[in-house]
Amino acid sequence: MTVLAIESVERALEAGQTVAGLDLGTKTIGLAVSDRGLSFANPRPVIRRAKFTIDAQILLATLKAENAGAIVIGLPVNMDGSEGPRVQATRAFVRNMEKLTELPFIYWDERLSTVAAERALIGMDVSRQKRAERIDSAAAAFILQGALDRLEMLRRQDYPTG
Repeated sequence: MTVLAIESVERALEAGQTVAGLDLGTKTIGLAVSDRGLSFANPRPVIRRAKFTIDAQILLATLKAENAGAIVIGLPVNMDGSEGPRVQATRAFVRNMEKLTELPFIYWDERLSTVAAERALIGMDVSRQKRAERIDSAAAAFILQGALDRLEMLRRQDYPTG
């Protein structure tokens, strides 16, 4: 497994593969998956964390079922850009996953992703209880959508219309 820059993702994918997005929490792993056209992030049910080996098995089975060819994982840097314990935990998770999969990971700055996801859920009039159940997958979708939007921007730079 490799850690890639977002600019290298499409070259790493096989035809028809999707990209997954992860929001790594202490109690859950938020999950989202792109469409095959790499345009839209779609939230999936959260994975309730137990211990790493169980979490990894569930995650890898889900990624296989979704035909994922790469994983965008939120990197929870501090607002001032510094890296704290949550960043270290995310990097450790990726290092442990590299022993189990060849899928490449892409780190994505996730600052304010949970805030944006919560605002979107509030805007859709989702109840407080249901927001608590959906927030991590909504944050994963927000993280993934940011990466997909970046891929679209790169495509437009490579093939300008006009």
